[in-house]
Amino acid sequence: MLNVSKIREDFPILTREVNKRQLAYLDNGATTQKPRAVLDAVNQMSTLWNANIHRGVHYLSQQSTDMYEGAREAVRSFINASSTREIVFTAGATASINTVAFSFGERYVNAGDEVLITEMEHHANIVPWQLMCQRKGAVLKYIPFDDSGELQLEMLDELLTEKTRILCIVQVSNSLGTINPVKELTKRAHEKGVPVLVDGSQAVPHMEVDVQDIDCDFYVFSGHKLYAPTGIGVLYGKEKYLEELPPYQGGGDMIAHVRLDGGTTWAELPLKFEAGTTNYIGAVGLGAAIRYIEEIGLKSIEAYEKELLLYANQRLSTIGSLTIYGNAPHKAAIVSFLLNGIHQLDTGMVLDKLGIAVRTGTHCTEPVMAHFGIEGTVRASFAMYNTKEEIDRLYEALIVVQQMFGGAY
Repeated sequence: MLNVSKIREDFPILTREVNKRQLAYLDNGATTQKPRAVLDAVNQMSTLWNANIHRGVHYLSQQSTDMYEGAREAVRSFINASSTREIVFTAGATASINTVAFSFGERYVNAGDEVLITEMEHHANIVPWQLMCQRKGAVLKYIPFDDSGELQLEMLDELLTEKTRILCIVQVSNSLGTINPVKELTKRAHEKGVPVLVDGSQAVPHMEVDVQDIDCDFYVFSGHKLYAPTGIGVLYGKEKYLEELPPYQGGGDMIAHVRLDGGTTWAELPLKFEAGTTNYIGAVGLGAAIRYIEEIGLKSIEAYEKELLLYANQRLSTIGSLTIYGNAPHKAAIVSFLLNGIHQLDTGMVLDKLGIAVRTGTHCTEPVMAHFGIEGTVRASFAMYNTKEEIDRLYEALIVVQQMFGGAY
């Protein structure tokens, strides 16, 4: 069982008021708040240990490097990668996907080849592949989902062909909450010799992830959705692929030797993919976030958030004019909905006046909205520091919205 009151004490921002009301922060799918352990780690790194990594022989540089590489080991252990050589720090999940899309495309994709994604992907796992396909003359295909929000896996064998070069799938949909069977999808793709990239941005804050058990070839996530700072993310890649792929960017720290005659050689993994001065302070913050989460325990977090999801569904479902989008049997703690006849932006603005922070719009998943024939939804996404009392406030506020706009409830 989680001591939610104690956890909330670790997040200073949760004590503030918005519009003279206690903040109820239900926008965790967009970004999570940061605990004192992370804030302190970033502050101490900036004030006591700041120095560029890998390149200095002086004390601060050595200490900074040790802390940066310590964060890499924390990530390795967190997702159970086999080696820190497989953990690349990036600016975020988007940067990680762009890295793979460019480098993988350069190495493995030719005109007429195919890339397979899903209909529920975040734009960050669509647009980089579109750009790569345009550049290489390849074809982008997708696995559709049904109206409950489940992938139509019966179509997978038909969509995976001898031309498929990579399968790219989201583990947890950020707009539907669907938890996809990534281990099964990876197995089926591998049976046809197709490597797999998994977007785990919405998974790692909510459940245990073991990349060796999944057996995916690439796994990406962002720190800021994991209680860590913005501007830091992770690309996990199996060593055999990272060795073969060309670098995505060039510059300092990713080279072994530079020659003006073109004989430049690359640094050993993972530095080969970390050009320039990386966000080493953010990486240390990510390491602190991981240690904080591990102390609480992801199994406990997952169980508690399932309680919140069940409670939210029960409460919101009693509002007769409310439609929930995404009703897959396996879901993370995300509820996307519309009050019939009321624009999602109007709903979101009224909730804000009542101190409740939710997300409105397409959530960077326009194909999902097109599937349902809507412009967007209101999304409440929960974290380990949220409470049933906040869900009650959301329910009561939605009744107010209904009354303001003349809807029936």
